[in-house]
Amino acid sequence: MGSFAEDVTVHSAGGGRYRSELDHSWDLVAPQGGVVASLALRAAEAEIEGSGHLLRTCTTVFAGQVSAGALEIDVTVLRRGRTATQVVSTIHNEAVPAGATVLAVFGSSRRGPTFVDVTPPQVPSPLACRSYRDPLPAGVEPFEPFPFWNQVEGRAALGRPPWEEHESGRSDVGTWLRFDDPPRLADGSLDPLGVITLADRMPGCIDERIGHQGPRWFAPSADLTVHLLEPLRTEWILAHDRARWADDGWASAESTLWDETGTLVAYATQMMLFTYLPAE
Repeated sequence: MGSFAEDVTVHSAGGGRYRSELDHSWDLVAPQGGVVASLALRAAEAEIEGSGHLLRTCTTVFAGQVSAGALEIDVTVLRRGRTATQVVSTIHNEAVPAGATVLAVFGSSRRGPTFVDVTPPQVPSPLACRSYRDPLPAGVEPFEPFPFWNQVEGRAALGRPPWEEHESGRSDVGTWLRFDDPPRLADGSLDPLGVITLADRMPGCIDERIGHQGPRWFAPSADLTVHLLEPLRTEWILAHDRARWADDGWASAESTLWDETGTLVAYATQMMLFTYLPAE
């Protein structure tokens, strides 16, 4: 098991094609979608190296499952501009045509207004919140955590624990998150691709809304969009997730991501689809 910095790497094969390898330590059933998108974006960064542009926004469409193992990434630069560059990057397993396609916009600083018109939820500090790694209460049946949570620690800041059934209510969930081995850039901020990875874990707000009861399900992403706003310079990031709508086997959710000082770091949204697990 490697770290994010070690695992989210690519190697050029020439002509806009890159190769990578992903192990099962990033699995949430299948490899976590944010890590898959980050690998595609790492190849996009390599393809426009030297532009001086920062990743501003990306949208990933998951057309097929990307499994752990050998991966191929095909990158096309749509336009190289003076202040913005647009890139499309598709990642898939070897000999598998469909995978995840990321459309990304990189850009430089520009003149414009400055404001934030949203506020973070009022929650306890990270170390005052229950860790996903803490022992379960007496009487709660133990379960094996997904490998992803051995790479990332989560602490529940807002919402009810999954073993506590409750009536349907609000979908608000808040979670403090940090990498065990954070991928830091030279200036000390977190690699923005790490922020994208931490943004992709919204189905818990659906569970909060419907009451942690009924048949077991999971909700893979149909798409994931992340707007990167400010560098993350603190140890923890707070993800505040809410689900706006669910119907017809689909659901829409959003996440605002804040650092420990209350700075808005990123905004993410995704459409997910429901898959129900066989009854035990």
